[in-house]
Amino acid sequence: MIPALVLTAGHATRLRPLSFVRAKAAVPVAGEPLARRILRGLAAAGVTDAVLNLHHLPHTLTSLIGDGADAGVRVRYSWEVPLLGSAGGPRRALPLLGASFVIVNGDTLADIDIAAVVADHRRSGALVTMAVVPNLEPEKYGGVIVNAEGVVTGFESRRRSVAPSPRRTLAPSFHFVGVQVAEAEAFATVPDATPYESVGALYPALMAQRPGSVRACVTSGGFLDIGTPDDYLQTSLLLGSREGRTTHGRNTRVHASARVEDSVLWDDVEVGEGTLLRQCIVTDGVRVPADTSWIGVTMRQPNGELAPGERVIEGLAISSL
Repeated sequence: MIPALVLTAGHATRLRPLSFVRAKAAVPVAGEPLARRILRGLAAAGVTDAVLNLHHLPHTLTSLIGDGADAGVRVRYSWEVPLLGSAGGPRRALPLLGASFVIVNGDTLADIDIAAVVADHRRSGALVTMAVVPNLEPEKYGGVIVNAEGVVTGFESRRRSVAPSPRRTLAPSFHFVGVQVAEAEAFATVPDATPYESVGALYPALMAQRPGSVRACVTSGGFLDIGTPDDYLQTSLLLGSREGRTTHGRNTRVHASARVEDSVLWDDVEVGEGTLLRQCIVTDGVRVPADTSWIGVTMRQPNGELAPGERVIEGLAISSL
């Protein structure tokens, strides 16, 4: 199997304030860092070598993943200063990859047949093959436009909700699930050490210069989103229930009189006497005060910068989900 690049360098602005504490790929999902879950999925598909790109809070990721041995994959790292984007990142990592490689977004858990996407890519001779599913939520997700031959012909932003009109028919679109197969050649025109985006710049240029070079592989696999704090909470609770795993991190202490319901606790959290937590995300090292009640919030230690809508209460940075 070809190697994989996992895109883990981004600032994860939609996940703030959680991404002020850890890189997105380092957040725990039902007791396991997101990146390790992705790597285990790659290992199950036969991938033996992976590269993670790094920029934002890199130590929070490298300290958890290390050399990848516990996930069954040899892991190496590609450092980015400045942040290079979804095309600039792969361009920087090319020396650690081969002529062909899988690219996996580090913010999505996709349950798809990676080997089938690789096989489809090899049969077609494309430069890039994107794994997609029917876009059932066009108001939430941007779309990939694909013709009958499987060629990507364009991309669209999230659609605004509009009243149905017999004069207005929108073409169906597909949702990119964060897995693609690419040739190193696809990134040949990307300037070195320069921020550059794939969907916004590189892929439209490839489509114009070499029609048919960007294709889609339609899959029936599912995906779980980690994009926002609420997405993260729901995904963590779902997988915790499905897998019978805890959503409480290491060295977490919950007083016997406290109630913790449908919440995620990261590492080194202490929940005081008589406290209620419901639908909350409590990040590393937080001491939740005794005899307090919290519903539908994120909690972290203030570090000087607050996210929009975040306030300091009881010495903690609090934000509604």
